[in-house]
Amino acid sequence: MVDQVSSQVSSQVSWHLSGDYFENCSCSIVCPCLVSAGAPLTARPTEGFCNVPLIFHVESGRYGDVALDGLNVLVILHAPGIMADGNWSQATYVDERADDRQTETLAAIFGGTAGGPMAAFGPLISKNLGVKKAPITFRIDGKTRSAEIPGILHMSVDPLPTMHPSGEMWANIGHPVSPDRMVMAVGAAGNTYSDHGMRWDNSGRNGLYAPIQWSNQA
Repeated sequence: MVDQVSSQVSSQVSWHLSGDYFENCSCSIVCPCLVSAGAPLTARPTEGFCNVPLIFHVESGRYGDVALDGLNVLVILHAPGIMADGNWSQATYVDERADDRQTETLAAIFGGTAGGPMAAFGPLISKNLGVKKAPITFRIDGKTRSAEIPGILHMSVDPLPTMHPSGEMWANIGHPVSPDRMVMAVGAAGNTYSDHGMRWDNSGRNGLYAPIQWSNQA
C-alpha cells in the first residue's frame, strides 16, 4: 500500500489528461442521486446507500514533466446515505505499471488533492482507505466498457437500450467527471467488488460512461 501522497504533488503544477471512464453504482436505473426532481445528490439512493466504482483509463496525460500515458486508475466510493450528507469513504487503486512519481501523481489527481474534477468530491469524503498498486485492466469493445483487478474487481457496462440510431443515450447531467457528455448505461451480470471489508454486487444496476478531458487550469 502507498502510505501517503508526496507533498511534492501540488495543485499549482499544470497538468492535463484525456481518456475514458465508466462506473456502475448500486442504484437501480436511473440513479436518483444524479437524476431526480430534487437537487443533485439530495435524493436518497435506491438502496439507501451508494457503492460506486469509478474506473479510468488515461490515454494521454502529463503532470509537469511526469507522463501518465496508458495508465489505469480505480476509485471506490461508499456513501452511507444521501450523498449530499457526506461521510463518504474512498479507496484508490493505481496501475501497478506506474513508477513512484506516476503513482503519487495519479493518487493526487484522482483523489482530488491536485485540483481538477475529482476535487469536487473532497468535501464529502471523511474516510480515506488509502492507495494500493494493482494490475488494472481496462477494455473498450464497441460500446462495452469493462475492467478487472483479479480477486478484487470485475466490472462491465453497456449502454441502456434506446431507439436512437447511435445506440447510446447521451446526457449532460453535470457529473463532475464529464459534465457535458455522458452515456446512460447498465451493469452486466457478475459485476462485483471485494476489498476493505466490503463486498458489492452491482449487477444490472445503474451505469455511466464517457470520454474525459481533464485539466487543473481554468
